[in-house]
Amino acid sequence: MSKTLKAGVAGAGVFGGYHAKKYAELDQSDLAAVFDLDLARARALAEPLGAKAFDDYAAFLDAVDVVTVATPAIYHAQPALAALLAGKSTYVEKPLAVTAEDADALVAAAASKGVVLATGHQERLVFAAMGLFDISQAPLRLEAVRTGPPSPRNRDVSTALDLMVHDMDLALTVAWVAHSTVRAVGSADTLVADVAFDDGFTARFEASRVTPERKRTMKLVFATGEIEIDFMTREFRNTTGFALLEDFVQTPAGRDPLGASVGAFLDSVRGDRSRPAVTGQEAAAALRLALAADLAAGVESVGSEV
Repeated sequence: MSKTLKAGVAGAGVFGGYHAKKYAELDQSDLAAVFDLDLARARALAEPLGAKAFDDYAAFLDAVDVVTVATPAIYHAQPALAALLAGKSTYVEKPLAVTAEDADALVAAAASKGVVLATGHQERLVFAAMGLFDISQAPLRLEAVRTGPPSPRNRDVSTALDLMVHDMDLALTVAWVAHSTVRAVGSADTLVADVAFDDGFTARFEASRVTPERKRTMKLVFATGEIEIDFMTREFRNTTGFALLEDFVQTPAGRDPLGASVGAFLDSVRGDRSRPAVTGQEAAAALRLALAADLAAGVESVGSEV
């Protein structure tokens, strides 16, 4: 397909701004519309980028070919489902939804309409750029830390759905079997989860949004050595003997994971690529694991601050 797609962004907040600018920059798309219940906020994002602002969602959908849903997480499901049922391929920022039932409904709607459902787990693009998906051996253990100071954003969901879900998605990409047990302790803001998989692979996830230091690290332990990744500095240490791309930050995905993810979504809609970087089914699996961690810790996944 050579058509330039008319793109729309639902949600004119911080992440909506990121997506709107990507659509405006990429060759595969033109930013056509921005939706927000606050029309002034939609205009502030849309007009400098040459797009039209909407506070009527049905009219917004009529104006676009593809949609990004970048509303607060608790509101992902409803606009995403409406877009899919309208026949619009849809990219949903993570988490895909806040309940497994809503996630399944989105996956089913995309399948029934024959459209693409993608999700914004951008760390996948970093893994791919490094060459981690080309390793022919399963890891024995994964340890992930994702922490940072308090922020007014994303308080509508637990830290498992806000932060930990990123690393859970990555764990599921390198695990070769299903997980068997989930144990977790903590609160809505700080959580430690231990996950065991059927083949003996184990993973520990630590996430907090109330710590002074911002960290985004992961260790993968193999029989031949370890790979330690710092997602903030984009550096890694590798003692495994597996060939990884040292200068992955110079690749398009290494430089701009969000742009690569949005570009993959657009290419999959256009038929130039078989699938987006992260499918709806994969995002639903990561969501289920995050929900299981909250359940094991006795934490409410959806908070009261909306």
